[in-house]
Amino acid sequence: MPSVARPLRVCQFVATALLAGLLAAGAALPVVGPLGAYARTAAEDFEALPAALRTSALTQSSRIYDADGGLVATVYARDRTVVPGDRIAPVMRRAIVDIEDHRFYRHGALDSRAVLRALGTNAGRGRVTQGASTLTQQYVKNVFVEAAGDDAAAVRRARRQTLDRKIRELRYAIGLEKTRSKDDILTDYLNIAFFGEQAYGVEAAAERYFGVHAADLSLPQAALLAGLVQAPTAYDPVTHPREARERRDTVLRTMARYGTVTGAEARRAIGTPLGLRVSAPRQGCAAAADGAGFFCDYVRRAVLADPAFGGTAEQRQALWQRGGLEIRTTLSPKAQRALHRSVTSHVLPTDDAAAAMAVVQPGTGRILAMGQSRDYGLGAHRTHINLAVGRRMGGGLGFPTGSVFKPVVAAAALENGIRPSRTYPSPYAMPWPAMRDCRGRDFPEAGEVHNDSRSLTGPYTMPEAMAQSVNTYFARLEADTGLCDVAAMAGRLGVTARADGSPLQVVPSLTLGSNDLTPLDVAGAYAAFAAHGTYCSPVAVLSVRTPGGRTLPGPPSRCRRAMSAGTADAVTGMLRGVVEDGTGRPAALTDRDSAGKTGTTESSRQVWFAAYTPELSGAVVVGDPARPRDLDGQSVGGEVVDRAFGGTLAGPVWRDAVEGALEGEPAGRLASGGRAVREAAHGPGRSGRHGSSHSR
Repeated sequence: MPSVARPLRVCQFVATALLAGLLAAGAALPVVGPLGAYARTAAEDFEALPAALRTSALTQSSRIYDADGGLVATVYARDRTVVPGDRIAPVMRRAIVDIEDHRFYRHGALDSRAVLRALGTNAGRGRVTQGASTLTQQYVKNVFVEAAGDDAAAVRRARRQTLDRKIRELRYAIGLEKTRSKDDILTDYLNIAFFGEQAYGVEAAAERYFGVHAADLSLPQAALLAGLVQAPTAYDPVTHPREARERRDTVLRTMARYGTVTGAEARRAIGTPLGLRVSAPRQGCAAAADGAGFFCDYVRRAVLADPAFGGTAEQRQALWQRGGLEIRTTLSPKAQRALHRSVTSHVLPTDDAAAAMAVVQPGTGRILAMGQSRDYGLGAHRTHINLAVGRRMGGGLGFPTGSVFKPVVAAAALENGIRPSRTYPSPYAMPWPAMRDCRGRDFPEAGEVHNDSRSLTGPYTMPEAMAQSVNTYFARLEADTGLCDVAAMAGRLGVTARADGSPLQVVPSLTLGSNDLTPLDVAGAYAAFAAHGTYCSPVAVLSVRTPGGRTLPGPPSRCRRAMSAGTADAVTGMLRGVVEDGTGRPAALTDRDSAGKTGTTESSRQVWFAAYTPELSGAVVVGDPARPRDLDGQSVGGEVVDRAFGGTLAGPVWRDAVEGALEGEPAGRLASGGRAVREAAHGPGRSGRHGSSHSR
């Protein structure tokens, strides 16, 4: 049988703990009479608690890097960087011990001497003026606060000044001191403590207030930080510099009293100014340079969505929430700078219309750049909606693509054996031909499809119709190819759904771009033409390194053959004709091959230009995402638009972005498209039509 001595010792111990708890809770003192009764009941609860404190990895900042290793953004739920003890200045460690718990290395989890001293002081003054929590107990409390995360109610429960909480903290503190060294507990405390100004942990605090690492803190700097933990708001040196200095000097005098520093050293430090070099709290993706905030947000969503970073949504959320990640991405800083300059110079953030662009590397699917004319964030002329991507990845509802979809129809036709020389009468207007969709639904000949100009009348071959964007030609070509085969080709090019996630609408107007897609959708599809028929799904994350040193490889791009190389090269030949001799001439590059297609939607509400070189594929859309309306007559980029065309409004955005991205790079060569395309494009008596300025 256990002896009676143990319960007696527990009761005596808990009685002391109760005093400590009452002191911290602010209860009226003295309370000698009922203490014994409380102690016996509390002892049973105390013994029932587990001794081991369950802790999880501290929430830290994560860093997102571009393809060259440059920092894109620092993102966090808690701005914290955990550092080992040898990367914290010894003077910082001594300062926090002296001001918070100077007998830390000489007592256990509870400092009974401090309890009795505080009891006497508070009893004499009739109110609580002095506490007795040890650093170990404070660390335990911070663990519970950290575990509460952003749940305000849970945080309040973790901080509540009640006796049961103090007993709970003490039980865990006892267990902690049996398993961890004093030095380790002190290091853990300095990493978890809140220092104000959104800085969690001593490393973030040193950087926030002084622009130095925790290892390089001076005596006055360390004293200021040590004084903050008691009341980070009241002693905030940014908003309350006088109170902060008084508190710092109190810490310095305390260090001198305990012999940690000499009186002369303390006096010299007291005579120095605060010496702040405050850096603003890093605001995550909103702080990314060159408009990369939208890419940053896309990366976050990619990590949260992909099983490569955790088997369940909960596991991926926990990985992101804990932070401390080093995320390597595909972003080209050079391409991103060029894209940002171009979209913001051609379309102003204050315009009703917005420009959005995405750039993808052919053959790999790597997203090289992404952005729009409005800044990422909250406030006037800023937004969190990424117009370059679909709703699932933080975007909007997309935009009808207009004629940039026509190359998909051409590719499906070529795969079905229709030659580029196929000729159709192509009048200005005609009824929609009869068609059938993939489910066997018939669309009888009905309605009317017409060209953008009455001067556009056939007959035309496929390259000519592509160069001049002849709607009636492509309506007939779609009917002969088959709606289902056109939809299948779109699917092989990654276009499987609309931007809002709904299924692609497989209807006759498919060839005219009636579905709402995104620049990333279109850039990815066009990249397959540049890669001789190989489509690669867009990827943004190369790898994620966890705080424990484990590297999680990013999801590989899923590459597949979408069409034969001959078909892809034939489409490239036609699209070279668009920029060399057709509607895309305003976007032609001066010193390298390019191939692309213009697009203008009904009533000129949106204009597109999508094109590629051997090195990259990009798509641009310009339109008002909030109130789609005719761009004609609107002020865009500081000039009133007379008539909006894809080649003249979106095309220059693409041209300037691509020229900047590829500046100084050797120029590759695109396929010419083969003999059939050349013959179809330059047949007898047809070359004069290429210069028409009426087509969109």
